[in-house]
Amino acid sequence: MSMGTRIEEKLRSELAPRRLEIRDDSSRHEGHAGWRPGGGTHFRVEIVSDAFAGKNRVERQRLVYGLLKEEFASGLHALELLTRAPSEE
Repeated sequence: MSMGTRIEEKLRSELAPRRLEIRDDSSRHEGHAGWRPGGGTHFRVEIVSDAFAGKNRVERQRLVYGLLKEEFASGLHALELLTRAPSEE
């Protein structure tokens, strides 16, 4: 299973997002730390979830990073996150 699919499945399962967009930006980071041929290392994630209501930006990012702990241990290097509660759309 690809890293993007793993990320999507975990975020959908744990955060029940109203909107989720995931983009593999690995090719934009060629030659940088953590990059490897074939992608799956650098992603941009936009997510809207009720789980973010009442949380600040840092709390939201910690929540997502915690959910993806296994992915980071197996090759995910970086996430660009845009996290919002439904009321912020």
